[in-house]
Amino acid sequence: MSVIALRGVGKTYVHYEHVLDRLREVVTGRRCHREHVALHPLDLAVEAGEVVGVVGLNGAGKSTLLKLLANTLQPSMGRLEVRGRVSALLELGAGFHPEMSGRDNVYLSGAVMGLTREQVDALYDSIVDFAGIADFMGEPVKNYSSGMFVRLAFSVATCVTPDVLIVDEALSVGDGIFARKSFDRIMQFKQAGKTIFFCSHSLYQVEALCDRAVWIHEGRVREDGPASVVVAAYNGFLGTPGGAGAIVPADAGAGAAAVTHADPVAADGAVQPAPGAITARLLKVEVEVDGVVGRRLQLTTHRSNLAVRIRFVSDAASPVPTVAVALTGTDGRMITSAGSLNDQRQLLRDTNGVTEVTLSFPRLALLKGRYAVNIYLLCERGIHCYEEAAQIAEIEVSQEGLEQGVVSLPHEWAGSVES
Repeated sequence: MSVIALRGVGKTYVHYEHVLDRLREVVTGRRCHREHVALHPLDLAVEAGEVVGVVGLNGAGKSTLLKLLANTLQPSMGRLEVRGRVSALLELGAGFHPEMSGRDNVYLSGAVMGLTREQVDALYDSIVDFAGIADFMGEPVKNYSSGMFVRLAFSVATCVTPDVLIVDEALSVGDGIFARKSFDRIMQFKQAGKTIFFCSHSLYQVEALCDRAVWIHEGRVREDGPASVVVAAYNGFLGTPGGAGAIVPADAGAGAAAVTHADPVAADGAVQPAPGAITARLLKVEVEVDGVVGRRLQLTTHRSNLAVRIRFVSDAASPVPTVAVALTGTDGRMITSAGSLNDQRQLLRDTNGVTEVTLSFPRLALLKGRYAVNIYLLCERGIHCYEEAAQIAEIEVSQEGLEQGVVSLPHEWAGSVES
């Protein structure tokens, strides 16, 4: 039996231009509104334990689908069944009352989630402990910083173990150590075999996290299947004129900023992350071509060697992070990537928590064009991103031959050919 079942479910929004138009429509019987179909009737079934990614352009209907599943919206047509307790990470804290204290908002949110006061009493200490803001629970949430607000909201939203978890865009929330804590909590739900709906523009995360993906386009399911297949199809669509609107241009020019931190050094010479900082951070990154380090570099196809040096510090209490490097085109499209996790390379750190690693691309096979270098410091699963150095360098590739395309692939000629 499916945990989630949608049969002919659709959603249409009604818009009135003026306040009195609704009343005028009732009195006169004339239509005084406009309609927008956010979701056309669709059928969808999800089994217990499935992790389903939802992809699509902005305005495609993804968020509407998630809100229907979370029961914060009612369908305009069709039948929707969701079995078990649902926890939704959609608009964190949207139900908080700004004038009420953090404590009162915990009980208010618990009641909205269907919990009794006794159940919230039993969970209260764990909620506050996870949020880490015990000293401020008596203060009105309007006085909270954005970080404190999202900590409490996330802690409340995940205080119970759901049968179905709905996540819109962010796998982790907050900053610093809490971002890792929130990510770990979501991963615990996955490992416990909970059903998860994850909507994101990060196709990498969708493919890494999900077993299955659903591509929503203009309010309809365009493709539903294994995550790798759907992501590949959607990625191909993004490269077409119809999907170009989803691509963020990658300007690797003067606006790109290098990530190079001054290392806080203790008396014993150890590099110390700032108190309360993220559990891993980039210290220095360098991009080098044939011995030349810089932000704008010249290469020649099949002749030049590209090297990326990465230095980072991480908390010894957590697993050693992984790193990834991606090359993107001027239109933002991913050209190629390489990561220590995918390549099954275990990184090591010294006694000060520092890791230094170099990734090399010998005799780079890219054809002529401009490309940007992007660096990512990721968790041991390669999903949660601690920090990134986006467009850290621009490489200009030239070539001698007339080959067309993006990359020069190894090839051989046979038959009636004279070399």
